[in-house]
Order: sequence, then C-alpha cells, then structure tokens
Amino acid sequence: MIDKKQLKFDKAYLRIAKEWGKLSHCNRRQVGAVIVKDRMIISDGYNGTPTGFENPCEDEEGYTKWYVLHAEANAILKVAGSTQSCKDATLYITMSPCKECSKLIHQSGIKRVVYQQDYKDNAGLLFLEKAGVIIDHITQLNE
Repeated sequence: MIDKKQLKFDKAYLRIAKEWGKLSHCNRRQVGAVIVKDRMIISDGYNGTPTGFENPCEDEEGYTKWYVLHAEANAILKVAGSTQSCKDATLYITMSPCKECSKLIHQSGIKRVVYQQDYKDNAGLLFLEKAGVIIDHITQLNE
C-alpha cells in the first residue's frame, strides 16, 4: 500500500506524464512518461517517430509505423544520452508497458513503475513483476 504522501507525489508525476503525452503526434494513442530519481525528474518522453523522421505516427491506412518509439523507450534513451542513470528510479507512464519496453525498463535499472491505464497485453507487467520491479496502478489522478 502506498502511503498518503507518496500517493500525492505519484499522482502529480502521472499528471505531468499525461501532459507530456499530449505532445505526441500519434492519432491512435498519446502516451507520456517521466523518470524520477530522488524526487527529481531526470527524463521525459512521449510516443513518436525517431529524430529526423516525419512526425505522423500512422501510415495512410491508419496503422502505426513500425519505427515509432514508445514513451518509456524515449525517456530511457534520453537518460542513456546524458550523465544520469535510471538505477533505482521510478518510471511514471500513462499506459502500462509492452513486452519490448518492459525489457528496457528492467535493464535500465528502474525499480518501480507507476502507470494509469492498462495496455492491451499485460505480459510486460508480468515480466517486470518477475524481475522484481515494483508495480503500482493508479487510475484516479485528482487529489
């Protein structure tokens, strides 16, 4: 069970992730993520195409382009290009991670994941639980 003070911070960081997700150019789903370590945001990300590619995430038929990066992958990659480390950090994300991103989360050293909405497949969450990552699901973001 999350204590009251931690829950207040968790909801605030999830609200920030939700706002960050609004920057995404994806039509089907806008997902945002922030990575927090020692109560400091060390990275952020949203789902979208890699740097230098056109912004739309979907092709002419409405399918997501294969090279679109998920929000948590973008946030982790941003840390990889900095002097920071994800070791023992918390990832706040508006949607639970997919299988591929869950591997990145575990390998990056993130110790806790807090998310708002369920992804269509919970295999990523099951993998993270098996890896010892703490998972918290918070649906209501109001105080």
